[in-house]
Amino acid sequence: MNRRRFLAVGLVGLLTGCGIPTDNAPRVVQPPRGPFPTSAPAETAPVGPATETVCLVRDNRIVPVLRRVDRPPTIEDHLRHLLAGPTEAERDTDLTSALPGAVNAAGATVTGTQAGVTVDEPGDDAGRSDEVLAFGQIVCTLTSRDDVTSVAFLRDGRPLGVPRADGSLSEQPLSRTDYAPLITPR
Repeated sequence: MNRRRFLAVGLVGLLTGCGIPTDNAPRVVQPPRGPFPTSAPAETAPVGPATETVCLVRDNRIVPVLRRVDRPPTIEDHLRHLLAGPTEAERDTDLTSALPGAVNAAGATVTGTQAGVTVDEPGDDAGRSDEVLAFGQIVCTLTSRDDVTSVAFLRDGRPLGVPRADGSLSEQPLSRTDYAPLITPR
């Protein structure tokens, strides 16, 4: 019994000795070096296991933006996400879209490694008219996919001449290099 009591007292002494030492007076504590990672608010935090790239606009430049999504998007989903424009969090970083009023993309398909985007006639409510950035956003976004290397634009089933970064019009399929001077690296 004596031995048990000795062990219990020894254990209590050992446990109380494992605390944080106290100081007699306050002392200055230096914070660790940063930067520290921050987390986005819950409503703007990325979700989903897959990523997609949408190309938005800031300061008349095309900016690729990674978004988290639930699953890899179909070509139609990807185009629809681009057409929806920037999220609130993206707008807070001055990202916008040149698409409203400039290009009315109605749908997309993939044949081989070429995306075909059907473009409707512009509506009467045209807001922006910077078609170079608008078409560049579509090409940049769709060619960010592993299954697309070029994008052809069609209106009423016929090739549509669209502006490239150099100002020339092309009815041929376009690639990211056609808009490279306008694309800001990530």
